[in-house]
Amino acid sequence: MARPAVSYRALALGADARAVGVIAGIYALLPLFAAVPLGRRTDHGRCAPLLPVGVALIATGCAFSATAGTLPGMAAWSGVMGLGHLAFVIGAQSIVARQSAPAEQDRNFGHFTIGASLGQLIGPVAAGLVVSGHDGAMARTSAAALAVSAAVAACSVTALWRIEHRDRDARPAAASAAEARRVPVRAILTTRGVASGIFISLAVLSATDILTAYLPVVGEQRGISPSVVGLLLSLRAAATVGCRLAITPMIRLLGRTALMAAGCLGAALLCAGIALPLPAWALGALLAGLGFCLGVGQPLSMTTVVQAAPDGAGSTALALRLTGNRLGQVGAPASAGVLAGLAGTAAPFVMLGGLLLVSAAIAIRPLRTGGTADVSARKTGSPSLARDTTDPAARNADTSGH
Repeated sequence: MARPAVSYRALALGADARAVGVIAGIYALLPLFAAVPLGRRTDHGRCAPLLPVGVALIATGCAFSATAGTLPGMAAWSGVMGLGHLAFVIGAQSIVARQSAPAEQDRNFGHFTIGASLGQLIGPVAAGLVVSGHDGAMARTSAAALAVSAAVAACSVTALWRIEHRDRDARPAAASAAEARRVPVRAILTTRGVASGIFISLAVLSATDILTAYLPVVGEQRGISPSVVGLLLSLRAAATVGCRLAITPMIRLLGRTALMAAGCLGAALLCAGIALPLPAWALGALLAGLGFCLGVGQPLSMTTVVQAAPDGAGSTALALRLTGNRLGQVGAPASAGVLAGLAGTAAPFVMLGGLLLVSAAIAIRPLRTGGTADVSARKTGSPSLARDTTDPAARNADTSGH
């Protein structure tokens, strides 16, 4: 709800397309410096304390964005919001990773990301309805949408009690913590599968983020009302939910590698299609297909990074993945803002199509080289898991791991 509301409030304060891109980029700037330290801390202790800290920062950023009267103020509080989101996500993803057996991680990360997609389904509709409720008063109505966002975020604290099984997750023990300290960031990044998972996640999240930030701008230029823009964003999120509900059978059918490559390729083509001057109904159909294709990238990249990471450094690897995401969220909106200023608001979507096309080529590389055993199988001794991530025919010979 807050992300499109921030864009509308920035427009009401006089921002152009370039300024909207800068504000969207600031959201990801502070997390660039905080992700790895937070991941290290989580590898050495509990995950749950990061969640209420993240909620508090998100709610604070939303509340003060509603009262900010200048674009620099909007950018600063957007950065606080982004820092809170980072803290929350590192804690939450680490809990999912620790409480899931290796063969369950694709499914459980898929279910986890459904929660985010449901928020992206409901939030833009609510923001669009609030913002469009009073013509000619966008500054006031967008501030109201941000205030409601802060209240909703604060309510999530009621669900954070006893979320972590301490007897099971109070690890890593001293030995694991010491081992995690000995694994340098460079060694994690050069572990096979980590860098490719990070890049795919960066591309997918950049597409989702720019879509959320720039569709209001596209709507303003094409005469599409904020309420319809909210519905279009929610349609994209609904398709993502549908994809993630079906992620387990799709993995059984195609395998993780082929599924990620197909999702990125389809998203590349559909994202570039947004640049065309389509009517609202055709744009809705395109966004539904785009949402479905984008739905596979985040949960599967989480599993890829966690299972490829060295022992005792899973949270740090997830934090590096989030750092890559934030690099994309800083660089992509900034680049999109420059392109939008030079070539119009359709240009950023062509850029995203190219980025997703590169990620599809990276995702399919293991298939072109004949596939390799998944590093997680060497850690867990699970032959069926290794087969599932590479060759569907081999996977079908033994599906007991599922």
